[in-house]
Amino acid sequence: MLLSLFQILDLLLRVLTYIIIAQAILSWLVAFNVINNHNDFVRSFLSALDRMTEPLYRPIRRILPDFGGIDFSPMVLILLIYVLRILLNGVATSVAY
Repeated sequence: MLLSLFQILDLLLRVLTYIIIAQAILSWLVAFNVINNHNDFVRSFLSALDRMTEPLYRPIRRILPDFGGIDFSPMVLILLIYVLRILLNGVATSVAY
């Protein structure tokens, strides 16, 4: 039972990583004017991704210094998620045996 909970947490963290990567790539595409954000679907999709990721970025952005237009908060958040997944897998392995 407990091992299943660890697997569900690992799955949710993996999905969150994919959401962060998708949001970062789409923000680059909008910044370089590859994607037109005047389309209603694109605008609502970008808005939904921003609403999901912004509360996670905000504490990291407060800690990181200003790098002049380059936002390293997605990369830092992905690294933190990977560390958390490694710790969860270690705990799950110790619980399983």
